Amino acid sequence: MIAALAFYLFAGILLVSAGMVVTARNPVHSVLFLVLAFFNAAALFLLAGAEFLAMILVIVYVGAVAVLFLFVVMMLDINFTQLREGFQRYLPIGATIGAILLIELALVLGGWNLAPQAGGVRQAPMDPAVSNTVQLGRILYTDYILLFQTAGLVLLVAMIGAIVLTLRDRGSSRHQSIADQVNRVPADTLELLDVRSGVGIRELGILRPKPKVLEPAAEALEHDSHTPQPHDRGGH
Repeated sequence: MIAALAFYLFAGILLVSAGMVVTARNPVHSVLFLVLAFFNAAALFLLAGAEFLAMILVIVYVGAVAVLFLFVVMMLDINFTQLREGFQRYLPIGATIGAILLIELALVLGGWNLAPQAGGVRQAPMDPAVSNTVQLGRILYTDYILLFQTAGLVLLVAMIGAIVLTLRDRGSSRHQSIADQVNRVPADTLELLDVRSGVGIRELGILRPKPKVLEPAAEALEHDSHTPQPHDRGGH
């Protein structure tokens, strides 16, 4: 009785929060309702005995994906007035697409038939001697290993595409030169000093970053540039 009440409670909150995700006017509120929906879905997984899926839903989706969505939405400067300007214009198109989706869902549910062995599987969904995590691993990495690897490749391509499309090269960016780092001499950046106890680095004349060593010609040129000229002393 308690399990049934908990199921209806979590399922009801899940449906309400899922509806608020798509109907809330503020995107931040939509993401918060999405987090609430994930928590209630995790509770339903716990009631079904799928503790691994419940923890994955909380740790991965709530702790990473939903929080990332929330940060992105909060960092975007969204003009809600401009966002609602085209609502009336695109309402017929949106209503048509929604009606098509509802018809497709009705056709799918109307042609749904349970397998003959579905009743037995529902009564004994898992082997009591094997944990839920082990059974999921067996299914993913044996029966559906090709589909699992294909999904990983699709996600990898999507991640690379997102990085390429959003990468912007700024003029003020400092690029890394691998050749200069590999070919540099330790004496250019490293200096060994015998520092006595109680003596600070300022008294030793240690400068950071280390000043560049000038060539003799460049050093003479720099010395001439710092030499005061006659007009600097008031002469003509």
